[in-house]
Amino acid sequence: MRKIKVLIVDDSLIFREVLARGISSDPYIEVVAKAVDPFDARDKILEYSPDVMTCDIEMPKMNGIEFIKRLLPQYPLPVVVVSSVSESVFEAMKAGAVDFVTKPKVQSVEDVEGFIHELIQKIKIAANAKIPKFVGRSIVNVVEEGTSVEGRVIAIGASTGGTEAIFNILKVLPSRIPGIVVAQHIPPIFSKMFADRLNDLTRLRVKEAQTGDYVEQGSVLIAPGGQHMRLKKVGERYRVECFVGEKVNGHCPSIDVLFESVAKEVGMGAIGVILTGMGYDGAKGLLTMRRKGAKTLGQDKKSSVVYGMPKVAFEIGAVERQIPLETMAEALVTLFRRGNG
Repeated sequence: MRKIKVLIVDDSLIFREVLARGISSDPYIEVVAKAVDPFDARDKILEYSPDVMTCDIEMPKMNGIEFIKRLLPQYPLPVVVVSSVSESVFEAMKAGAVDFVTKPKVQSVEDVEGFIHELIQKIKIAANAKIPKFVGRSIVNVVEEGTSVEGRVIAIGASTGGTEAIFNILKVLPSRIPGIVVAQHIPPIFSKMFADRLNDLTRLRVKEAQTGDYVEQGSVLIAPGGQHMRLKKVGERYRVECFVGEKVNGHCPSIDVLFESVAKEVGMGAIGVILTGMGYDGAKGLLTMRRKGAKTLGQDKKSSVVYGMPKVAFEIGAVERQIPLETMAEALVTLFRRGNG
């Protein structure tokens, strides 16, 4: 296997060295260059042709978000953002970054080791990722007034590249849509930031889920980072339960945990969607949903940043139809309207 060539961009000399030594410990990664700011990084990209770039957000001369916006149209290079806890990471993802890793707050050996391990894994995923591109079309008001959403639930699962994929679906959905539950592989704290951002930028009511929340028309519940989420039917309504548990398929929240509960509690009244991401989380749960009569959709290869989870789900027969990201919202509404007619 050829080594992954990495360019590190960070204005801190100490942190550049920590990153370089840490990720170079992996036999499949080679740090080919380090840059102190975006202008230095541009020259290093031309000189070393890296496979992946790690990039801080707060830097002199030009911040990382603006750098990514200017860079990617000319040099489509997978970028992993390495930054402190901030909503800016979502702006970086919107600009075209593939993923992000949070800088450790406490510089203990355990914190740094965990951070380096996570970064190494995300660099490897990014090396095989595609730069996300999206052109969506609005489908507002395609759901008629009075259309019933009783007994209907949309369940979405995503990982790498998923925050922008989910945003690009939700931002064009009408408010008269069945309640949506989402399991996105995301760290604690960021799940609330993500939910708040979606609430501000879409027509839907979006929040980080808490035990006791009900799935309602026009609402979206995001599984909290570090907690699993499942559905429970209470009378004619559906309530979520959030709980700390062992990782499932390497993740907490796990998409499989959510999908399995949706299959059990909602059955044929559900629509399941598996989006971009590495690994196989969600595939078995989506298959269970389909066997229970739910409609199931998977993001297609061309529009996926990482065609891992949708691929596995498709190969085991869990995906009824593969859909490009730009028409996923339209497909959801079409399925919903057919189900009511």
